[in-house]
Amino acid sequence: MLDLSAPYIQRALLEMLLLAIPAGLLGSWIVLRRLAFFTHAVGTVSFPALVLASAWGIAPQVAALAAALGFGVVQERLERTRRLGGDAATGLLLVGALAAGVVLASDVFESGTEVDTLLFGSLIGLSAADVWLTALVGAGAVALDAGLRRHWLGAGFEPAGARALGLRPVLGNRLLLAGIAAAAIVAIGAVGALLVTVVLVIPAATARLLTDRLASLQLAAIALAAAEGVAAVWLADALNVGAGPALAVLGGAVFAAVAGATALRARAVPA
Repeated sequence: MLDLSAPYIQRALLEMLLLAIPAGLLGSWIVLRRLAFFTHAVGTVSFPALVLASAWGIAPQVAALAAALGFGVVQERLERTRRLGGDAATGLLLVGALAAGVVLASDVFESGTEVDTLLFGSLIGLSAADVWLTALVGAGAVALDAGLRRHWLGAGFEPAGARALGLRPVLGNRLLLAGIAAAAIVAIGAVGALLVTVVLVIPAATARLLTDRLASLQLAAIALAAAEGVAAVWLADALNVGAGPALAVLGGAVFAAVAGATALRARAVPA
């Protein structure tokens, strides 16, 4: 049983419930716009910045945000050369950042935080500031989704006619990527740099198997992310493992079960 009187458990539960908001709202757009690889890369490229933040005693969120912005600028410039596709540029930067983080943590700096904590998160390490920052990002996700939904729909499904409809697809896309980066950064404390996609992608991908309607997709993704987050906290505390790995196993199992059930249902329906 969870000791709900423990402050770190209370913070962990609140963090997971708050993360469910961007996981549902922005996660649905990640799935619909096929931005899962970008989301994973944002978390991974923040790893060396987190090592430096720990060694130098600066705010990890500031370092991670700087790394995310730098990643976006470098990737855009690589894509402009037209010799590398978007996925190739993302993969190149992702591997380089992961290698740089490992080297910095093991040979260069005496990091105050263990590498596995940076990569896979920690329930005990969450602070009140982490929870407040996640709440702020959640509120931002609500505002972005409410204000830019038409722009994201137009840019994603009718890019050629988006400008003719008075939409601003370029600005909308940039704000979407910025929102995803912010959500990935606040998720790092709970699940680690390598596993932000288990929060921001898997619940929405699971919900996508069940519905084609955007509103239903977002509501289902929020509910599923919240339920899986609470269950992951319980598993992590009971088994003395990281919340990130626990959530990854749980989310993967739920996705597999839903995918299997929908496949069986599709076969049972006569053509």
